Amino acid sequence: MAIIIYLLAKNSIFLPRTYLNSSSNQGNSVSSLQKMAPLPYVGGGNLNDIMPPSESAPNANIKNRLVITNSYLSLQVSKVAVVQKQVIKKAEELGGYMVNSSIENPSDVASATVTVRIPSKQLENALQYYRSLSIKVISENLQGDDVTDQYVDFAAQLKTYEKTKTIFEQMLDKATNIQDILEVQREIINVQSSIDSIKGQMDYLKKNAEMAKITLYLSTDELALPYAPTDTWRPSVIFKQAVRSLVGTVRRIGSLAIWIGVYAIIWVPILLIVLYIRRKRRFS
Repeated sequence: MAIIIYLLAKNSIFLPRTYLNSSSNQGNSVSSLQKMAPLPYVGGGNLNDIMPPSESAPNANIKNRLVITNSYLSLQVSKVAVVQKQVIKKAEELGGYMVNSSIENPSDVASATVTVRIPSKQLENALQYYRSLSIKVISENLQGDDVTDQYVDFAAQLKTYEKTKTIFEQMLDKATNIQDILEVQREIINVQSSIDSIKGQMDYLKKNAEMAKITLYLSTDELALPYAPTDTWRPSVIFKQAVRSLVGTVRRIGSLAIWIGVYAIIWVPILLIVLYIRRKRRFS
C-alpha cells in the first residue's frame, strides 16, 4: 500500500486532473481508484465534435503543415461514359483510387459524378489532365483545410495518456492484492482505449492530407452541371432553355395522345352510345 501511494504522489504531475483523488480516505490503496473519475474518451463521431475548429491563429513555427485538399470540377464533355473511365484510370496511374462513381440518363443528356483520391503531390498533374478531357471547364473550385493544429493537439494528448499508462503499469508491477490488480488492469485498458482512439484520429488526419480528393461533374450539356453563371443575361442559355421547354411540351402532348388512344376502347363506345341516345330523342 505504501509503495502504491508513493508512486501516485511521485508521478501525479503526469496524471490528468481527473485521476487525482481528493478523498482523504486512502485506507484501501488502489481500491480508491473506484472513486476516481474515468479518463475522458476521445474517439468516434464527427471530428469537429471532438475538437471544434479554433478561431485562433495557426502556429507559424510549424513548417510541414497538414492540409486536407478537396477539388471540384464541372466539365462539359462529348462522351460522358468514356471520360468517366479515363478519370478513374488516370487516378489509378497516379497512385490513387476511385471513391465512388455514378452515371445518369446515359441514353439522353448523360451526366455523371466521379470522386477519386490521388496523392496530394500529384494534384496539379491530375487537374491538368482532367481539364484536357473537357470541351469546356464550366467551374473549378479548390478548397484546403489546415488541420495541423488539431494534429499537434492530438499528439500532446497522446503523450499524456502514454505517461499515464506507464504509471499504471508500474503500479501493476507492485500490486499484490487480486482486487487491486484487477482495478489497475481495468484502468490500463481504459487508457489504452483512449490511446488507440487518438492514434486513429491522427492517422485519419494524416492520410486525408496525403490523399487529395477530386470530385468531377460530367455532362454533355452545361446546363446540367452545377455552376453559377457569370452573366445575368445569356442569350445562348435562354435559347437552349426554350428549346428544352418546347421539347418537353411536345413530349407531354404526345404522352397525352397515347393515353387517349389506349383508353379509346372505353370512351369511344360510351361516346357512341351517348350520341345514339341524343339522336333518337331528337327524332322521337
